[in-house]
Amino acid sequence: MADIGSTFRALHERAFIIPNPWDIGTAKLLAALGFKALATTSAGYAFSRGLPDGGVGFEEMMHHCRELVQATPLPVSADLERGKGDSPDSAAETIFAAEAAGLAGCSIEDFSGDPANPIYDFSHAVERVTAAVEAARALDRDFVFTARAENFLHGRPDLDDTIRRLQAFEKAGADVLYAPGLTEVSQVRAICQAVSRPVNVLAVANFSVAELAEAGARRISLGSKLTNLAFGAVERAAGEMLEKGTFTFAREITPFARLQEMFSRRD
Repeated sequence: MADIGSTFRALHERAFIIPNPWDIGTAKLLAALGFKALATTSAGYAFSRGLPDGGVGFEEMMHHCRELVQATPLPVSADLERGKGDSPDSAAETIFAAEAAGLAGCSIEDFSGDPANPIYDFSHAVERVTAAVEAARALDRDFVFTARAENFLHGRPDLDDTIRRLQAFEKAGADVLYAPGLTEVSQVRAICQAVSRPVNVLAVANFSVAELAEAGARRISLGSKLTNLAFGAVERAAGEMLEKGTFTFAREITPFARLQEMFSRRD
């Protein structure tokens, strides 16, 4: 475990996809398919528990993180939402908890959770990132800290303010910068040109790895999209059964024997 953070950091030298499993089974599946690292999804895990995004408490989320870390030998980075609380001290405590769980890295957001004021004030957001960076640098091993600017996910599609925040997070020492919710490659390019640290991009249907790499992105994550895809497949199968009385969806399933063999391995 000692060099898992360094292994994860090295992946950021070029563009790569980091998929987001929501449980042990999907983590093992994605590892077996050849991905080099995994990331948790707070929304995906919440949905799998029948809860809304943001509905999982911090301690339960850390238990989930430990399960995914132990499921495969791959580096795991965690989506820890806004962490243990609102203060800079709580941001630092989040990093210590993430390291203790065996994670290779984690992200915290500038989303406050307050519908009336969803984004932390600029100075407070920077103070939180600074505290998280100081905590990460105090660890005995490498740890990749990602700072997130949440404007585009919460009704504030202000690219200039997003860049201002990411530049401040970079100056504070964040290892990776992330503004989820971008929908145009031009937005990705503008951010990548404005900062020098690796940029994570949340994939959307009109993006490709080649386009994002050309724009300067280094890490491409999926958020809850794989979870949503699985729910969508179940919903479509249910619709077919209820409306048509047929089971053609069974032609597209992963064969039972393949999953049985995969999950019987002890390596």
